[in-house]
Amino acid sequence: MNLHFDSFVLAAATADLADEPLARDHADAVEFRMDLADDPRAQLEDYDGELPILATNRAEWEGGKAGADGRLETLAEVTALECVAAIDVELQSILDGDAERLLETARDRGVAVIASVHDFEGTPPRPELVRTLTEAGKYADVAKLAVTAESKADTLALLSATEQLTSHGDTVATMAMGEVGSHTRAVAPVYGSKIGYAPVDPEEATAPGQYDLETLRSLVDELR
Repeated sequence: MNLHFDSFVLAAATADLADEPLARDHADAVEFRMDLADDPRAQLEDYDGELPILATNRAEWEGGKAGADGRLETLAEVTALECVAAIDVELQSILDGDAERLLETARDRGVAVIASVHDFEGTPPRPELVRTLTEAGKYADVAKLAVTAESKADTLALLSATEQLTSHGDTVATMAMGEVGSHTRAVAPVYGSKIGYAPVDPEEATAPGQYDLETLRSLVDELR
């Protein structure tokens, strides 16, 4: 399966690939949260769904549940599966040198890489947002940045940074977490953000301020 980010991709977030049929009407891909899943490797090997998989094995230190032992190695292994079209790896893991083999393996197998940063404390100043996205874009097909908005000014800074990077030809995915920033999940694609995330089940949101899948699909399409 292939997954390109030249246009907006809505990913249905889940830890259970049995949810995939429920996502087909609204999603372009499934973000499979391996770190939250029961027997994730087996789920991927048995997967026979229609939507391509964006595999995420999020570290505990960036909001996930995966421990350090074998986390990136497991992510590298699943890139061999036909259903896995993209992987998400934390920018810090890349900068620390821990993900070098993972990136090489993904590229050799034609699997897209998303380099991500999640800030659960707040929103850095706009120049820092631009620097972070620029740095992530050096290593990946998509630079992803999720911040926590505490004011409308925070959301404006994020949207402005998104527009700037997009106008320069970079591929980015941005969103502001939390109640104040929830609207950015629908609005950011207008400014160039290429990936949106929403849970199939609204009660299983993996980040603060997420819309449910059907609602986000409708909002993005109407604004587009």
